[in-house]
Amino acid sequence: MSITTPTVSAHTNAPRWATMSEAAAHIGGGINPRTVREWISAGILPAYRVGPRFIRVDLNDVDALAERIPTAGQWEQR
Repeated sequence: MSITTPTVSAHTNAPRWATMSEAAAHIGGGINPRTVREWISAGILPAYRVGPRFIRVDLNDVDALAERIPTAGQWEQR
């Protein structure tokens, strides 16, 4: 009888922890880390405290903030 180790899919939603600076760089477009902090304060972006001082965000949550902009063809369908 053989024992197999389950494989983890690349499509799982495992947390991808990042600092506020790393999250701002991940978004790109010159987003300031203070903006990420404001989103956390406003409840737009969830954050997690790690120890007494460190705050981390999950890049999956950052990616979920992105909204698709409708194209011209989508406007006509409305």
